[in-house]
Amino acid sequence: MPNLFFSFFLSRPNSQFLFVVTFTTFLVNCVEYDVLFANRAVNHTGPGQNPLDRNKVTLPDAILPSQQCTQRIQDNSWIIFLLIMAAIFWIYRLVKVFCNVLSYWEIRQFYIKALKIRMDELCNFTWQEVQGRLISLQREQQMCIHKKELTELDIYHRILRFKNYMVAMINKSLLPVQLQLPLLGNVVFLTQGLKYNFELILFWGPGSLFQNKWNLHPKYKRSGNRLELAQQLSRVILLMGLANLLLCPFILVWQVLYAFFSYTEVIRREPGSLGARRWSLWGRLYLRHFNELNHELYGRLGRGYKPTSKYMNSFTSPLLTVLAKNIAFFSGSVLAVLIALTVYDEDVLTVQHILTAITVLGVVITITRSFIPDEHMVWCPEQLLQCMLAHIHYMPDHWRGNANKSETRDEVAQLFQYKAVFILEELLSPIVTPFILIFLLRNKSLEIIDFFRNFTVEVVGVGDICSFAQMDIRRHGNPTWLSEGQTEASIYQQAENGKTELSLMHFTIKNPRWQPPQESSVFISHLKEKVQHDAQGGPSTQLLLSQAPLCTSLQSNESATGTDNLLASVLAHPILTASGLQGRDHRFIPPSTAASAAASVLASLSTSQLAHPSRGRSHGLLPSSVHPESTMYRSDRTIIDSMTNSDSRIRSNTLHSEFASAEMSLHAIYLHELHQQSSHPQRASGQWQNPVPMRDLHTNTGFQAHSGLSSSISMPTPVHLGQWQEEEEEEEDENDQEINSGSTPKQGAGSSC
Repeated sequence: MPNLFFSFFLSRPNSQFLFVVTFTTFLVNCVEYDVLFANRAVNHTGPGQNPLDRNKVTLPDAILPSQQCTQRIQDNSWIIFLLIMAAIFWIYRLVKVFCNVLSYWEIRQFYIKALKIRMDELCNFTWQEVQGRLISLQREQQMCIHKKELTELDIYHRILRFKNYMVAMINKSLLPVQLQLPLLGNVVFLTQGLKYNFELILFWGPGSLFQNKWNLHPKYKRSGNRLELAQQLSRVILLMGLANLLLCPFILVWQVLYAFFSYTEVIRREPGSLGARRWSLWGRLYLRHFNELNHELYGRLGRGYKPTSKYMNSFTSPLLTVLAKNIAFFSGSVLAVLIALTVYDEDVLTVQHILTAITVLGVVITITRSFIPDEHMVWCPEQLLQCMLAHIHYMPDHWRGNANKSETRDEVAQLFQYKAVFILEELLSPIVTPFILIFLLRNKSLEIIDFFRNFTVEVVGVGDICSFAQMDIRRHGNPTWLSEGQTEASIYQQAENGKTELSLMHFTIKNPRWQPPQESSVFISHLKEKVQHDAQGGPSTQLLLSQAPLCTSLQSNESATGTDNLLASVLAHPILTASGLQGRDHRFIPPSTAASAAASVLASLSTSQLAHPSRGRSHGLLPSSVHPESTMYRSDRTIIDSMTNSDSRIRSNTLHSEFASAEMSLHAIYLHELHQQSSHPQRASGQWQNPVPMRDLHTNTGFQAHSGLSSSISMPTPVHLGQWQEEEEEEEDENDQEINSGSTPKQGAGSSC
């Protein structure tokens, strides 16, 4: 535990802030740059001094004595003012760190004494196990005096109170993060600094809407003085914007210095890392379910990283490709000559700026090569987009059937941005944030007041929460998302993009012991019946996993897990049937859609555990170590034995998590298909899948470029640059301007489905 607290202290930005301020002050006041750059000669004299070394510049020669350095600082009033400002901020952050340490110490004691979990064992506990102990403790000791029992949803509401409000406001497009700019068009701008200001104004800052961490101020719950409250909020926003404008120079200097110290060495060593992508901060809020914890969100987006990267890489600009090839050739030619001259005579390195030229040319070559597509790759944007959907769970309706268009690519780029764009936006944030607050957010004051009044409910033992977080189908459901006849919500009350329905399914799957309220239970039962009905007309699970030749090729022992094969089969089956492929028994496979394939697999979940409870080895989708209640469906259909040969060796907790994720992916595919059928009945639901010649599919290695299939256990890790914290809230940004709006899917260099 001492190591944990020591790591906590080092992980705080206070130590880095103190170093940056101290080191920058030293560089500005204590270095003699004329000596360092050899603009002024030095003369070392003394007994025993080698005459050849008298004019040699050493590092101590370029550093001023401490007294002279101190005098320089004292004579510069501007430096003193900046140091005072930095000291005030550092003390403020230090106080916050100590307050957090006290809170973490209380949490530590609670885990040890109340939950009976030792600190050395904590890393081996899953969240469900910790949550189960907490619920049991409430029954025994009545920690919360206002209610007898705590539910899983109560715990999530306490943890994610403010986060659920932010997700709801992004879902209802209440926060002004989408800007219409001349020439650039629609731009999404949400940085850590801007988000910090939103939370400061709305939740916990001076003049915020909440009077404490769990209760909205009573005056905001009454509609009588909404105009007065809106004016009051407008003044708070104005003052916050002016404060940001006043502090803009200081924050901007800090951002530039921090970015320089964090990224310069990484860019020199690995320039291509700037072309890596990351989920933007806006994307994390847009794609987040209600009541989804950080680790659940990060795991889900991590599984969607590969298919999303492949989709974005399926676009390129032919003009940009030609320019990149020529620049790489010219730079490589010059670099080759310089290297050859250096090998021939190392004195070439003593020529002024020759090392700089070699370094810059190497960086240019690395960057330009990232814009040259792989000529052997085969891309199928529609299938990659659907595989994205299986993991991210949300996408606008107009993406469907338009995956090969640059407009769709640009919108995906707003969710999945370049690392370089993230850095640029954070550098621009101190300048842009004051104007967004003053000119855009102030105009939303009345809408914000109405939102918190209309969508805040008080839950006994929890406090005030966002009503969307209750996942109440009757109050916030959308009729086009299988809620028709079950919801009374107006358009204003409905969550967009099926957020209520998908969040309910996600929470139910992640918390199988949770007992949903009546309205939610009706929706879940209706969905089960719909799945069972569609499964009757869909392909059998055995056919999905064994008869389709392309899916059978994925069954090799060395690679895929059960969940990989499962999703690959569902995503590939409509393509195979549309191509007129014959099964293993040489019989024609009838055409089907992703909805029927997903329904067929969903109806097969957890069958063998009920039919054969005494078996020592599982023969179904889930291994025997996973509790039967972990899945939502029960039926008489089973899944082939070959799926569990490798799964039986994996820990049950990991399996439960992975198969729960796969189940939610299938639900996302299924609900989106039903939504399209409901919203656009004139479209055939199978229109999503375009017929693809089998020879094109086989030209790619392992089909994974089409299915986007990545192991849900070994998630890809995005390249991290420097130490800029990419938290989820905090974290983790923003904009699609870095991508050429005139680009098209890769053609010529590679093949396209």
